[in-house]
Amino acid sequence: MSGDDILMDYHSCLGPIDPQLQLDDRLVPALSYLAQYENLIEKSRSEALSTAELVLPQKLDLAELHQFELARGLSIDLLKRWLTSYKFKDWVETETRGIPVTQEMKEERAGWIATQLNNQERWLTHGRGIDMGTLQEELSLKITDFGAEPLLKQAVWDYFWFLRDHMARNKLATFVHTLYFF
Repeated sequence: MSGDDILMDYHSCLGPIDPQLQLDDRLVPALSYLAQYENLIEKSRSEALSTAELVLPQKLDLAELHQFELARGLSIDLLKRWLTSYKFKDWVETETRGIPVTQEMKEERAGWIATQLNNQERWLTHGRGIDMGTLQEELSLKITDFGAEPLLKQAVWDYFWFLRDHMARNKLATFVHTLYFF
């Protein structure tokens, strides 16, 4: 989301922005912890906590919960900043109404998209891929379908297979390629 364009094809997907934090030897979904904690708080307000649920908040580490809240906020803030600075930088007129786009409109739109992608109730799991059609239809996100452009499609797939081979040969689980380093 920090690029000037989003390129996808039929096989592509993006994931929700559900921050994963390291706890002990495992990654945990921060939003799941927050959702359950907020659920317990809501039940306590209506005095609907069971005896078992009454004990659960005592077992929670408040510092970890705070880290989860910070991670949620950071994921939304970063996406808003990236979309506004890059993807929306050349957006000057609304598509349907033809009115000039203000910085405030860009920020509002980016915030809405970030909130939607951060909604775990909607996507249900961090591992769920969101396809190009869903992003276009439900989030009205403008995406370039590189599958419709034969030369671009070939270049992207060549890069994908090269990168996959490089990672396998070097036993890399993750890989980041930026403008300045490979």
